[in-house]
Amino acid sequence: MTGTLDGKVALITGAGRGIGRAIAEKLGGSGARLLLNDLDAGVLEETRDALRAGGIRAESLAGDVTAPDMGDRLVGTAVDTLGGLDIIVNNAGYTWDGIIGKMSDEQFDAMLDIHLKAPFRILRAAAPWFREQAKLETQSGHEVFRKVVNISSAVGIGGNAGQVNYAAAKAGINGVTATLAKEWGRYRVNVNSVAFGLIRTRLTAPVDTPDADSSLQVGERSIAKAVRTEHIEAIERTISLGRGATPEEAAGAVYLMCLPESDYITGHVLLCTGGIPL
Repeated sequence: MTGTLDGKVALITGAGRGIGRAIAEKLGGSGARLLLNDLDAGVLEETRDALRAGGIRAESLAGDVTAPDMGDRLVGTAVDTLGGLDIIVNNAGYTWDGIIGKMSDEQFDAMLDIHLKAPFRILRAAAPWFREQAKLETQSGHEVFRKVVNISSAVGIGGNAGQVNYAAAKAGINGVTATLAKEWGRYRVNVNSVAFGLIRTRLTAPVDTPDADSSLQVGERSIAKAVRTEHIEAIERTISLGRGATPEEAAGAVYLMCLPESDYITGHVLLCTGGIPL
């Protein structure tokens, strides 16, 4: 039995756990060879080894995607170790909330760096590879589609109190998506965003639940978490489907944008929100 993504090479950032790991499991289980990235080297190795144990070809490159050279390193590693690059999933990210009157420049810039500038650098690094492969395939009479899936958010469309930095970054990545869809159509690269609503991960786990982390550690930065159970429950009451999504459900939306059936879809923002009001 063959997989729908056999022969494809996928680069996934933020793949150590949560949504990123679920995406890796989904794409790898469908036949793709994987290059995984995460800031946490230990968690990344555990995920890589678990995927390998399941028969999936997976390599890893730990490091901060906001580092200026990481885009070049990731693309180069994918091509050198796995023989190509067909799918890019810009998934790495986190939130650092606050109302605008109390938000620092560092806080605002951190969201732009992780959610907008890091994907930009990765895609800029991939541009020569996509262009050259498209040229070779055109000369040989073959039409091969490649995929970029940028992870956005419902917040980037409808906004959310206390997240002006996150909303700006996620709206920005939708702009990147729309622009590259126009630039890269001639290279047969489909560029789409998937905008998530409430996904149940460690980042959205209420602080008043058993064993929940009260803060998120990002490098040397410790970010306090303040979401409580009643706030999550209030959000879920507004969702048409009545609950937040699992990471596996989130990964399913990304998978749709990687399939051959999406070859004529580009520049689109796919909502994976369960019907959350925008």
